[in-house]
Amino acid sequence: MWRSGSNNDNTNSAQKGVKPIIAITMGDPGGVGPEVIVKALADPAIRNLGRFIIYGFEELLAYAADRAEINPFWWREPHDDVRRIESGVIVADFDDLECPLHIHRATTAGGEASMRFLEEAVAAVKSGLAHAIVTAPICKQSWRLARYRFPGHTEFLAKAFNSRRVTMMFAGGPFKVALASTHEPLAAIGDSFSIGKVFQPIDLMDHALREWWGIANPRIAVCGLNPHAGEEGQFGDEEERIIKPAILMAQEAGTLVEGPFPADTLFWKALNGNYDGIIAMYHDQGLIPVKLVAFDTAVNVTLGLPTIRTSPDHGTAFDIAGRNLARPGSMTSAVELACKLAVQRNAVLEAAANQAPP
Repeated sequence: MWRSGSNNDNTNSAQKGVKPIIAITMGDPGGVGPEVIVKALADPAIRNLGRFIIYGFEELLAYAADRAEINPFWWREPHDDVRRIESGVIVADFDDLECPLHIHRATTAGGEASMRFLEEAVAAVKSGLAHAIVTAPICKQSWRLARYRFPGHTEFLAKAFNSRRVTMMFAGGPFKVALASTHEPLAAIGDSFSIGKVFQPIDLMDHALREWWGIANPRIAVCGLNPHAGEEGQFGDEEERIIKPAILMAQEAGTLVEGPFPADTLFWKALNGNYDGIIAMYHDQGLIPVKLVAFDTAVNVTLGLPTIRTSPDHGTAFDIAGRNLARPGSMTSAVELACKLAVQRNAVLEAAANQAPP
């Protein structure tokens, strides 16, 4: 039996072994979301991994398919009438929304539409209809124009699922990298650093590697903040004052974590299989290695939610939207990873339930 990602951990009536249901949001209608979704799911091997509900505009999907010379592989239902899906792909169509469908820039209507898609995908997971969410790119300016105050998907999902701790992680090639800080100026990182800020991604990464990836004893390594990981305090004291205490807290909680290590050598060691996960201290420290080895296939994963959420590691790309120029590699990887993690997570939860005392 499939276990949902809701906080209540409800179960639906699907039989064990049935493919997971993935809720896919179209993102900003003016971006490349419709195109990369169509191109990703056009691959029968990807569609064979799960069952899919696309929350968006069917007209845009049909347009993208026509431009790419792809035969439609879905059927349409009104978004408020999707109750179950036994196989294949359903488009939960929002044709009742007024939105310009071929304007490739930030718009109020685009922000409102992309939020509606996301809200219904979240509701699908909470109700047990879906087991994971894949989000196509939204435009933050469109959200601001529509008066939504969330900086992005991560913050909205944290509130929607009442998750107090969330962390951004990127999976690409051999790397799984979680960030201790995200979109912060480098000059401000030292001032905002804390032991908890470093401990959180270690803890959430360990949980995800165990429950989502099925790694019984994951090995995690932590980057230093400063060159040479501070060189015993010569190049900064954050390693001694903050990062090492956070690592010790995690070790005392049973996590197999080491560090801090100089980032310039740590990623080479991870590339050679020494570690299952890495904690980077800031955005580019973690993202440069990931994009170097997996520029077109890296996936953004949100850790700390009670459900799986993945997304492609790129933006709306308004400049090429609607022109059949977008490459679907990252979306394909996001869908594939969501399916695999949903299956693995369900297996872990089922094993735990079977071992629990009656």
